[in-house]
Amino acid sequence: MTGKTRAERDGRRGEGWAALYLMAKGWRIVARQARIGHGRGIGEVDLIARRWGVLAFVEVKWRRDARALDTAIDERRLQRVARVAEALAPRLMRPDEVVRIDVILLAPWQWPRHMTHVWQP
Repeated sequence: MTGKTRAERDGRRGEGWAALYLMAKGWRIVARQARIGHGRGIGEVDLIARRWGVLAFVEVKWRRDARALDTAIDERRLQRVARVAEALAPRLMRPDEVVRIDVILLAPWQWPRHMTHVWQP
């Protein structure tokens, strides 16, 4: 298995764990791997979840080493998530619902780190 294939597999597994974590906290998963655009203009968000008047666009990062999580998210990645949120929120939002962008960081033997409101679309 190539390094890229393993990373993709681990990333998808991390998204599954993040979805389970959110559901245990009372969130409902609205979509997984939501994409917009094509070519260089493509944007993707790992999870879209809803709870108590909040529609959250969630970027999930999995790393084999918990120390690598500190640099897993940067402004460029969050801008791509923000583009997806801006495009999809009008179709998914309910009246009086707020939109936010969250990040969940995962590593083996570590409790998930859920960061809320990391970017305001």
